[in-house]
Amino acid sequence: MGKIRVHEFVSLDGSYEDPSFTFDFGWTDAMFERMGAVTSSSDAILLGKNTFEGFAPAWKDRTPEDDPGAPFFNNSPKYVVSSTLENPEEQWQNSSVIGGYDADRIRELKDQHEGIYISGSGTLVRALLADGLVDELHLLTYPVVLGTGARLFPDGSDKLTLSLVESTTYDNGVVHLVYGPKAA
Repeated sequence: MGKIRVHEFVSLDGSYEDPSFTFDFGWTDAMFERMGAVTSSSDAILLGKNTFEGFAPAWKDRTPEDDPGAPFFNNSPKYVVSSTLENPEEQWQNSSVIGGYDADRIRELKDQHEGIYISGSGTLVRALLADGLVDELHLLTYPVVLGTGARLFPDGSDKLTLSLVESTTYDNGVVHLVYGPKAA
């Protein structure tokens, strides 16, 4: 069974809605290397509808010269959790809709792939975490308080206990926290 690896950009106050707050910090070589390892250990992408609709126009025409991640994002099969999205292949190559959230359908995808990468898609990520389907939660935590924006874990979220697997501080002040399921 493959692993689901989630990657999120978050501010210190938990906002993840608009990752443009990350631009001021840039990417260090170590960040590129680590996130490249996360994507290279995945052979599929799983996204919620809103994230898909933001990613498709941003990634579909990128080349390796524009961004070293372009081949992964453009060539990998992309599964969209949505009961309303139509014709995703017209928006971004190798994309298909798998219907509304269904934990059993996600388990089937885990069985079919070595690894599945998710970015953004907060509603989907919260459901996956609640169902114990996330193997690695990668939080790139930026040293900024935004005071606005949707939070990854908004007020009213159910309690969730995870285990810290790894932490790395990069030269630009970003902290990469990797969490896994709570240790038994």
